[in-house]
Amino acid sequence: MSGHSSKPTVGALPDTTADSPFVPVALTWVVWALFVASIVALVARIRFGDVWEIPGWVAVDGLTVLMWVVVTFFSGIVHSYSRRYMAGSSHETRFFLATFGFTVAVMALLAADHVALFGVLWLAMGLVMAELIGIDAGWKQAQAAAAVARKYFVASSVLLGIALTALWSATGSTTVSGIGAAADTLGGPVWLVAAAALVGAAMIQSALIPFHNWLLSSMTAPTPASALMHAGFVNAGGILLTRFAPVITVDSTLMLAVVAVGAASAGGGKLLKSVQTDIKSQLGCSTVGQMGFMIMQVGLGFFGAAITHLILHGFYKAYQFLSSGEQVEQTSPSETTGHTIGPVTSVAGFVVALLTGLAGGVVFAVVTGKGTNVDSGLLLTFFVVFTTLHAARSAVQHTELPALARYGAVPLVFFPAIVIYAVVYEGVSGLLSVSMATTELTLLHGVVAVSFVGVYVAIETGVHENSRRLYVALLNATQPSSDTLLTSTEEYNEH
Repeated sequence: MSGHSSKPTVGALPDTTADSPFVPVALTWVVWALFVASIVALVARIRFGDVWEIPGWVAVDGLTVLMWVVVTFFSGIVHSYSRRYMAGSSHETRFFLATFGFTVAVMALLAADHVALFGVLWLAMGLVMAELIGIDAGWKQAQAAAAVARKYFVASSVLLGIALTALWSATGSTTVSGIGAAADTLGGPVWLVAAAALVGAAMIQSALIPFHNWLLSSMTAPTPASALMHAGFVNAGGILLTRFAPVITVDSTLMLAVVAVGAASAGGGKLLKSVQTDIKSQLGCSTVGQMGFMIMQVGLGFFGAAITHLILHGFYKAYQFLSSGEQVEQTSPSETTGHTIGPVTSVAGFVVALLTGLAGGVVFAVVTGKGTNVDSGLLLTFFVVFTTLHAARSAVQHTELPALARYGAVPLVFFPAIVIYAVVYEGVSGLLSVSMATTELTLLHGVVAVSFVGVYVAIETGVHENSRRLYVALLNATQPSSDTLLTSTEEYNEH
């Protein structure tokens, strides 16, 4: 038995356009202007296909302009949302300056070609995000969370510095583009150090297991900052590996290792989410899993799929965080707790979901050509089938329509969605200057596929709940740093 409580709104919401400070207003307009300019740049890139550059320092290519559009759009939404969210706060102006600074740092990073400039901007991006996490200077838990994040981000920057130094030493080039052009000459211990450091830096920034603690300790961040973090900042790992794709695709063994670390976080994130009870922690663990999927797509050699994934995940997660307040409900304890989706209620429902997933994979394969050969494209298509099946099953279970209407509506909704995803994937891949690096299927790829099915079935049927040891291990793995925890309800009221 669950109960819900709600309070009527007392009075009108504040008018943020009346007495809003100048800085938030001005920066919000500037960010939206940057969004419009980014769209113009993207159209020009598609039309003319040139790379605009300041030789040796800046190179604006397809990935740059595409991500500029995404970054400025998310930032514009966060700026606009924060006009009301931060209204009346003593650190409102500081928050807007930090948010705008983060946006500029990311945009500059996307265009940076000189390795020193790239490294400095990577560090700056992390330090500004840590500032947003601890924006309330008088809140000791927020300052502790910022300190935790800062340590991780500095470690990521150190690893990136090692990678860039090693690559400069091996190729003699001081630019990212120059290193990519000389990738055919890479190999041996120096390349291995550089490649491992790049993957490590990406794992930390994208909060992959076992580096996810900074993300789960950052719940003190204002909600719009969390949206920017989960929709944008964590995607930096995928951007980094895509930018240095020629380096990490030198050896197929390294690509397999990238698949393995991505798969561990993709499956682990779902397991970690299964023991969470609050909205933000669930979203945080979901991000860990989704970033694992993104990195795994990189390891499969499909950089266009990774970029498409991070864009779509960014839209989804930004919406989830900015609307998280609406999802908070007071629910009384009950004798039973439902699983993520719940058991199948009918054979017909399961058959519809299964057929939708399989047909979705066929549609994806026809549109993109992936999965038609026995290579890593087959595994990519498998995950499309798996994701479609999962989403279709959820829709069949939860859509409040008569059974017949439900079963007919699911394919009608999902097939166009898959076609749109495939078209977007093809468009994104066409914009990237990175060529696809399809690899041969190995035993590890098979283990990854089987493991995913096993984890999914275990969670959805509740098998994993039979092990108290596993539950405790998962709960311990999701505990934030102790200094970031609020220990009394009074502390919530102060902030």
